[in-house]
Amino acid sequence: MFRYFENLVDPFVAYTESDKPPTRLWPFMLEYSQPFMRVFFWAGLISIIVASVEVGLIYYMGRVVDLLGGSPADVWQNHGTELLLMAAFILLLRPILHLADVLLLNNTILPNFGTLIRWRAHKHVLRQSVGWFENDFAGRIANRIMQTPPAAGEVVFQVFDAISFSLAYLIGAAILLFVADARLLIPLLIWFAFYAVLVRWTVRRVGPASQAASDARSTVTGRVVDSYTNIHSVKMFAHDMQELDYAREAIEETRRTFQVEMRIFTIMDAVLVTLNGLLIVGVVGWAIFLWMQGSASVGVVAAATALTLRLNAMTGWIMWALTSFFRQLGIVAEGMQTIAQPVDLLDASNAKPLQLDKGQIDILDLSHHYGRETGGLDHINMTIQPGEKIGLIGRSGAGKSTLVKLLLRFYDVERGAILIDGQDISGVTQDSLRSNIGMVQQDSALLHRSVRDNILYGRPDASEAQMIAAAKQAEAHEFILDLQDPQGRTGYDAHVGERGVKLSGGQRQRVTLARVVLKDAPILLLDEATSALDSEVEASIQETLYGMMQGKSVIAIAHRLSTIAQMDRILVMDAGQIVEEGAHSELLSQGGLYAQFWARQSGGFMNPEAAE
Repeated sequence: MFRYFENLVDPFVAYTESDKPPTRLWPFMLEYSQPFMRVFFWAGLISIIVASVEVGLIYYMGRVVDLLGGSPADVWQNHGTELLLMAAFILLLRPILHLADVLLLNNTILPNFGTLIRWRAHKHVLRQSVGWFENDFAGRIANRIMQTPPAAGEVVFQVFDAISFSLAYLIGAAILLFVADARLLIPLLIWFAFYAVLVRWTVRRVGPASQAASDARSTVTGRVVDSYTNIHSVKMFAHDMQELDYAREAIEETRRTFQVEMRIFTIMDAVLVTLNGLLIVGVVGWAIFLWMQGSASVGVVAAATALTLRLNAMTGWIMWALTSFFRQLGIVAEGMQTIAQPVDLLDASNAKPLQLDKGQIDILDLSHHYGRETGGLDHINMTIQPGEKIGLIGRSGAGKSTLVKLLLRFYDVERGAILIDGQDISGVTQDSLRSNIGMVQQDSALLHRSVRDNILYGRPDASEAQMIAAAKQAEAHEFILDLQDPQGRTGYDAHVGERGVKLSGGQRQRVTLARVVLKDAPILLLDEATSALDSEVEASIQETLYGMMQGKSVIAIAHRLSTIAQMDRILVMDAGQIVEEGAHSELLSQGGLYAQFWARQSGGFMNPEAAE
């Protein structure tokens, strides 16, 4: 039974991805709700039926009171069958209706609706560009992905568990009082008018207050995760107190916004208790007055009293359900600031896979300033012949990394074009482009998974033997065999910690090298690939790198000029432009910027801030 209801909706069902999700709340909720529409219909219908049954029971209890006015023998003789049937209904059919109601809510909607939103939101966010991630806290993004789905699930739950039930109950209560005596509707309607004003006052304030509190919580998460992610820097500079102050500012803002929420609920509770007192006195007092006038039976008084007391108990629950509903909507609205952002870097509508047979790279009048007036690249023109090895040097900020990011299409170029074998990279699929490029970065961060998983990231379908061969080629196999993590996993099964923190810089670099060796892409990008290695290991790795370069088109960024002296051609960048190019010996003979860098080196390093 449970499995049947749990599988009524598949949260991972195929769907058409939207590059621009709805940015308004209700269209956003509606889009995610499409697979649940049939379930929502039945959940709403059963909720209304359950509410009607509850009101009907109160009505029938009033009838029972009137029936008991006769002798026991007459009551049993005339109404025994009716009472037995009602008992059977209460014992059998009513529990079945309630079971169907809670199964749909608890086992079909709640687990699957949140899962569907979390899955699709994560999938959407992963499609965002590198630049999009660089503009926000990773912790805040993750927090919104985690807190929005349960909030959306709570919204749906309250719609069917509280709102539809309570509306049906209130309508049923009004009908019951009307049938008993139409005059009993007067105090109920007066109470309802005041109750509606209180609801309106509450929900108009709780939504914005909840959104502000949710945003404050996300900021706290972002700041705390930022501190933990950079814990080495925090400890190195002894800035524990500075980080505490940085977090305290956000935590205090969270407390302040939460206080605003709680003030609203306190006022609501105080006013609600007063209104419910008026409801009880008004309806029950009026019913007693009508009984004293002979216009109502004892059963009517009993039913009106039971109904009023039930409404008194329900109104607090209804109010909390409504405030929870709008509070969770506020959280969803805050989460939409991340989840509903359009994907800003898309494949062209007619994009095709990159067809790479030679590996020639043409950069044509390329300019990119990240939307600013200065910085980045300015009118770059260059051609890398198939199999040519290019060294790229320059001061920090000269544009080297920007060129690499544009080649990987982490950003769309603002002007000009990049062609690979005559194909504009803006017209090919991003996945096919990046699958043909291998890159070793200066920041050799790893995934918090096993060494095996990290190396196989380069080619998931590689065999164990191929993976080990790549590790050996990267001079990583020996130290990997000696690894052991706190859980007792060893060798290639050992986990490396977040961003690979359990390994030394040189070990991380060699694992990333092994990953690129295994990928064996025809275009190779090296961004300070040996910066974290000691001289002895670097000499060995250089042989690996030169072996990897055979038959590939290569761009190598380096401050250690000795690592690129043997390249076919060296390009010197300055202020976003290529100012010199040629072989090592040619550039030295020119006596220009490259020669100055070479002369200023100490132990093979270049001063990246050296003046001309």
